Amino acid sequence: AAARDARLAALEDAARAVGADAVLLGHTLDDQAETVLLGLARGSGARSLAGMPPRRGVLRRPFLAVRRTETEAACHAQGLVPWHDPTNAPGATPLRSRVRHEVLPVLEGVLGPGVAQALARTADQLAADDDALTHLADDLLARADRSPALDVAVLDVDVLAAAPDAVRRRALRAALVRAGVPDGALHRVHVLAVDALVTDWHGQGVVALPGGRGARRRCGRLAVGPAEELDPSAGRLGPHGGAGADEQHERDEQGRGASGGRG
Repeated sequence: AAARDARLAALEDAARAVGADAVLLGHTLDDQAETVLLGLARGSGARSLAGMPPRRGVLRRPFLAVRRTETEAACHAQGLVPWHDPTNAPGATPLRSRVRHEVLPVLEGVLGPGVAQALARTADQLAADDDALTHLADDLLARADRSPALDVAVLDVDVLAAAPDAVRRRALRAALVRAGVPDGALHRVHVLAVDALVTDWHGQGVVALPGGRGARRRCGRLAVGPAEELDPSAGRLGPHGGAGADEQHERDEQGRGASGGRG
């Protein structure tokens, strides 16, 4: 994933350097099917199972509905010799190569032809679902936002708690990234730990997050920011003034959580 991101970043940099409006990538329907299959094997969510987007920034993938055999035939008809990435060759060790040359042929042998097309359709359907969830999460985040500064996210716990799990967790992930948690280092376990501050509150302390960030619930607010600034003695997050009032409010919240209330 890191190597892929580096390659795409290099292409975007090159496009900016020459003033190009778009960079066309050669990914095909088969590449999309492999991406979905790898995501399924990892237990990924809708965002990953939606596969590669047709466009993102200056990057374009115009061949996602075309089979690899068709692009190879088109090159042959035009007298073009395509360059093949050696890491995708039969016998290569990268996991995608093994999925391409070993796993997909077995699936098509057992289930019949059309497996790649079915996986690509799954990506299309989940991409639409992903867009809808993102829209709902953005709306939730806007309604819950109480942030006083750019380097910290402060969210209303009651607004978050009223949302469906999938929407709330997606909103939390977006809030974590906006507050400086590196996207590539942010995993489901982190999001679930922060989500528990909303839905399973029993007086937890600061949840440690990548990038030196942390999340803490205090006084009906969920705050995400630099971990050292979430110390209870700082008083930055409390809407009631002094630290003593904050501590009493926190004890009240814990009591409501223990009795089954949302807090």
